[in-house]
Amino acid sequence: MVETKGRKANPEARMALLDHLKELKNRLFKAAIGVILGTVVGFIVYQPLLEALIKPIKDLNEKEGRAATLNFDGVASSFDLMVQVSVFLGVLLSSPVWIYQLWAFIVPGLHKKERRLALSFVAAAVPLFIGGVLLAWLVLPNAVRVLTDFTPVGGSNFISAEIYLAFVLRLLLAFGIAFLVPVVLVGLNLAGIVKGKQLIKSWRITIFLVCLFAAMAAPGADAMSMFYLAAPMLLLFFAAIGVCLLNDRRRERRAIKRAAETEATADIATPASDLENL
Repeated sequence: MVETKGRKANPEARMALLDHLKELKNRLFKAAIGVILGTVVGFIVYQPLLEALIKPIKDLNEKEGRAATLNFDGVASSFDLMVQVSVFLGVLLSSPVWIYQLWAFIVPGLHKKERRLALSFVAAAVPLFIGGVLLAWLVLPNAVRVLTDFTPVGGSNFISAEIYLAFVLRLLLAFGIAFLVPVVLVGLNLAGIVKGKQLIKSWRITIFLVCLFAAMAAPGADAMSMFYLAAPMLLLFFAAIGVCLLNDRRRERRAIKRAAETEATADIATPASDLENL
């Protein structure tokens, strides 16, 4: 009964700032647990994963006959790399956990219909993140080949393992996060922070930034390699804008209906019995 009364007294389920901070702390703690468990798995499968990460370097030697070697600069550098790769794999494997925790922190402030729509986008966020990582993985060999093409004739590539793996992990993570941006935009729209019309107005700068990001993250021998990366990002962005516009229209209709109901009830005279009770 107390819970029902509390809900009636607080129909929008607003939380105090301290409650929000506690909620955020709990969500971050659960996300961290997921990353730690994923990192443990990363330590277990580290060796085959490392082999896959350095395969583009081996291909330069075996398929193209270039002199390219991966070097470990210090005594502890191999251990540092194992930690970095394992943590990255932990972030990747635990993506369903921390993405859900991120959205669960936003969802309580939404209406029932918006919450249902938001949860459907949570389900889309995980495959989008993993899809971005896989796309970067497919581009990686071409990126390594093109970047090493700048080596002068007769020169050799002595590549630092720490620098190379940091480049690879940043590339994979950047694409995964980039594919999450449309989902975040929809979440901000559902929360009433961003409107679809605001996103449409910035379409020119968005296309420029996406193409610039694609050109820097996956340099290729021709413009098509940039197009293969920029096209899915732009499609996702404009799909997110479409969802935001539909949600804005639905919200405006609901506001107009609420205003009409308020205006209709305002014209009704208050009964005499109610006046006597005042």
